[in-house]
Amino acid sequence: MGHTAGMDERTADHRLIGLMTLLAVARLGRFTAAAESLGVNHSTVSRRLDALERVLGGRVLDRSAGGWEVTALGHQALSAAERIEEALTSLDDGSSGTAGLSGTVRLGCPDAFAVHIAAPALGRLQAAHPGLAVELISATQRARQHRTGLDLEIVVGRPEIHRATAAHVKDYALRLYATQEYLNRHGEPATIAELENHRLNYYVESVLTVDDLDRATESLPRMRRGVASTNVLAHVTTTLASTGIGLLPDFLASEDDRLIPVLEDAFAHPVAYWAVGREEALRNPAVQALYAALRH
Repeated sequence: MGHTAGMDERTADHRLIGLMTLLAVARLGRFTAAAESLGVNHSTVSRRLDALERVLGGRVLDRSAGGWEVTALGHQALSAAERIEEALTSLDDGSSGTAGLSGTVRLGCPDAFAVHIAAPALGRLQAAHPGLAVELISATQRARQHRTGLDLEIVVGRPEIHRATAAHVKDYALRLYATQEYLNRHGEPATIAELENHRLNYYVESVLTVDDLDRATESLPRMRRGVASTNVLAHVTTTLASTGIGLLPDFLASEDDRLIPVLEDAFAHPVAYWAVGREEALRNPAVQALYAALRH
């Protein structure tokens, strides 16, 4: 009788481990990312899910071009896993609220957003939830059709994506800025047309993949290239070095008194940041708190 009870306990333990492993894969979309978040290797994740599927009697995940997608049976198992996670969290912090969030959330975002918006917000979030670890990956790229390896991604421009959810985060504008030293040496343009006599510090055209950023120069004359870079922070530093006129995010440039607006009333290119995530990831209380912190 004791032997049977031991077998039942082991089965329950394996089922619980399998459910939490499924939850990690569903949120991140990749075995490798889930394995890293759980502190195990790829083959362990695979074995746990194989065992869960044997217990449940069917597939919980199907492979797709963009990672792993949850099956109908998998969604039933996910609901159970989320209830277990919620119960464990409430035991840890003694409440049913968001206090005491733990685990790891992975955020991808453009460089300017990462440094000036995400990093301070994440610092405050982590101070409120010491058990929460945050990984910040910065890159400026278009929204990908398949979100894998990240709980939440910030992109420039409203994305057109499938099997994911998008939500608005922040509006801003790209504007022209220069230093007083640069304007003293080269003159301040009085019209948009006069910009053709100046150098522009902006992205490398040949590798820019974000449509909203690419369109920013359409209403400008053909300017000579200053220092082109894939990193917006390099646009700022080269403009501060008086090498040309920078096309910069206004929330970034307005913080530095050395950057003077150029043709402020004549040119502004509106842009917006959007958050994108897998539906399973966005149900995670830690990811919800992360999104709220970024919006705030």
